[in-house]
Amino acid sequence: MSQLQYFLALVAGGLATAALAYSFVTPFEQALLLKAFLALGCLSLIRFFVPLGLWVDGALALLGAVAVLTSIGAFVPPLPFFWMAVVVAWLFAWLFVERLSKSLAPRLSDNAGLGLLIPVVFGAALLVIWEVVTRGANVPPVLLPAPSAIGAQLANSAPILWADFVQTFIKSVLPGFAIGCLSGLVVAILVDRSPFLKAGLLPIGNFMSALPIIGIAPIMVMWFGFDWQSKAAVVVAMTFFPMLVNTVAGLNASSSIERDLMRTYAADYWQTLLKLRLPAAGPFIFNALKINSTLALIGAIVAEFFGTPVVGMGFRISTGVGRLAIDLVWAEIAVAAIAGSAFYGVIALIERGVTFWHPSVRGGRA
Repeated sequence: MSQLQYFLALVAGGLATAALAYSFVTPFEQALLLKAFLALGCLSLIRFFVPLGLWVDGALALLGAVAVLTSIGAFVPPLPFFWMAVVVAWLFAWLFVERLSKSLAPRLSDNAGLGLLIPVVFGAALLVIWEVVTRGANVPPVLLPAPSAIGAQLANSAPILWADFVQTFIKSVLPGFAIGCLSGLVVAILVDRSPFLKAGLLPIGNFMSALPIIGIAPIMVMWFGFDWQSKAAVVVAMTFFPMLVNTVAGLNASSSIERDLMRTYAADYWQTLLKLRLPAAGPFIFNALKINSTLALIGAIVAEFFGTPVVGMGFRISTGVGRLAIDLVWAEIAVAAIAGSAFYGVIALIERGVTFWHPSVRGGRA
């Protein structure tokens, strides 16, 4: 264990001991599971004399999460030792993630699936803390609903959320993303062929990419109407220039020695482009695709604030805030986050297969 891990173990065990001592002000049978967790947390201090495996910390973190969740409402208002137990559970989760990441580090480059385990554990700990704080501190749902309330809204409003997802993501994001990225790639190749376009178009592209979306969206709604076409047009405008700039930079990534070698083999421009320059530009192109995957969703949602049919993620968020249906708003945010993360993940997986030769994918391995 590292010094940080020993420090976390010491603080978690010491705080568990203090919270256990404080818990004796309540009857023994009250919040028994929480007290058992604190007792085991206190016993974990034996790690300074006897080695404990990392899965012991994982089990303590899981037990702490269950204990604090089941103890919500047992004390009104919650006693200080309850909040101390919440901190102890978080510290054990932090310690478990630290030890797990150190243990898996040599194998992460060979098995990407192991890399998902750490953010899943860390994200679950954040959700538990969110749930405990919102319910234990009686935070008004209009300010911040608990994850359980958001999950219930996801289940109860599944047809509405699906219709909004289809309208925003399927009809607006995907067509706009495809048109914007493909047109940016084609124009980048044309710019590369013409020094005049390279000198004249790229500065304009940098200027256009800085335009605020809240200024573009109303204009696109006026031009293309209130349906998905205007939202797709906003997505095209947002994704075109990142793809253009990154592709132009990528086409210049191949060295002069490599280009001279292609000329030695009597390769013409298009053969050099397809066999050398576009593969060398692959990391730049995929970098633009990953950036655009998030920009496209943001652009479509924000564009729906300026006019849309009575369906769509942006429409539901704006109307939900107006009706103080904050749990529905958070449910839409959760759907958007999941869709955006999945979209980004698919592009990253394709990148690993296409640019397997690049050091950023190989992780420095020969």
